[in-house]
Amino acid sequence: MSSPLLLCPRCKTALTESVLNQPELIPCPACAVPLQVEVFPALFRQAAAGRAGEAVLADTESACFYHPQKKALLPCEGCGRFLCALCDCELHGQHFCPACLEAGRKKRKIKSLENERTLYDSIALALAVVPLVIFYLTFITAPAALYVAFRFWNAPRSLVHRSRIRLVLAIIFASLQIAGWVVGIYFLVNARKHA
Repeated sequence: MSSPLLLCPRCKTALTESVLNQPELIPCPACAVPLQVEVFPALFRQAAAGRAGEAVLADTESACFYHPQKKALLPCEGCGRFLCALCDCELHGQHFCPACLEAGRKKRKIKSLENERTLYDSIALALAVVPLVIFYLTFITAPAALYVAFRFWNAPRSLVHRSRIRLVLAIIFASLQIAGWVVGIYFLVNARKHA
C-alpha cells in the first residue's frame, strides 16, 4: 500500500509501506536514492466514521434546533434545545450543544473545561509578605490578605494539586502584622498618656 502523503524527496514518487519503518536505509523504488522513513502506524489506519444525523422522516419526530432537517436525539443539558447526533457534545456523561459548551467555557460554568484559575492563595501570601519592605503598607495589606485568605479558603486552588499552606502562611503573617500594629498603637497611646 502506498500513501500519497509520503513521497520520495527526490523523485516525488509515493512510497510503499515496505520502505517505511526499516532499521536501515532502503532505496527508493523509483530513483534508488537511499531513504529511511519512520511513521506512526496510525497513518495507515482507517479513520472512524463520524456520526451523521438521521433525517426527520415524520412530522411527529422532533428536529434538531441547529439542523431542522435532522432528527433530534436528546436535549441539551444547558439550554434544553433538541440536538441531533452532529450537535451533541458529550462531556463526562452530560450532553451540551456547541453554544452552551462554549458559553460554559467562557463563563467558567463548566468546571471540567477550565484551563486556568485565579490563585487566591498566592495573592493572599503576596499581600502578606511583599509589603514587609515598606512596613507602613502592611496597615492596608494585612487586612486585605486576611480577607482574601478567608474569603477564598474553599475556592479551587489550582488546576494541579496544591495544599492550603500559602493561605495558612498568609493568615499567620497578616495576623502578626496586625498584632504588631495593635501593640505599636497601644505603646504610642500609653507613651502620650505618661508624657
